[in-house]
Order: sequence, then structure tokens, then C-alpha cells
Amino acid sequence: MICRVSDLQYKEVINVRDGSSLGNVSDVEVDTVTAKISALIIYGRRRLFGLFLRGDDVIIRWCDIEMIGADAILVNMRPEFREHRKKNPGVLGRLFS
Repeated sequence: MICRVSDLQYKEVINVRDGSSLGNVSDVEVDTVTAKISALIIYGRRRLFGLFLRGDDVIIRWCDIEMIGADAILVNMRPEFREHRKKNPGVLGRLFS
């Protein structure tokens, strides 16, 4: 199956360990030396009606991906080992957090 990066954005990411939905792919990390995708990034969920705040991003390493299907991406990762990337909340984010 051939897939573009833009096609990944519409696929839901599901953790096979607990069956939880992690969200949809928002971005990818590319290793510029090897020209390979190294991770998928799922942006944090919006908080406060989506106006100012967003939760932490979830980073899924490429080695944790089990299968990329037509509608979903299955990953095998322990919830306690999820990598998170904190966002800089900015001035408004600090006021409302």
C-alpha cells in the first residue's frame, strides 16, 4: 500500500495494548540523514473550548507502529511510556492553566 503523509492525517491511531484511541496524526518527524520517517506526532487535545490551550503532544516512534491500515494505524506502546512534548503555553495559556 502506498500512502502519502497527507493521507495519514485522516487515519485514527489506536493503541493495541488497551484499545484506546490516541487521536489522528497531525505531523511527522523525518530523519534528514536517512530520509525516513522517525515518528508520528499527535497534537494535544484542545482545552478551554479550543481558544487558547492545547494539551501535550504525543510522539509515537516508528518502531512502535504495528500496522498502517486503510482507516487506522495500530500502535503497540505502553501508556506510561508515551513520549510527550510540552508546548510553550504563552501568555494567555499561563493565565488560563
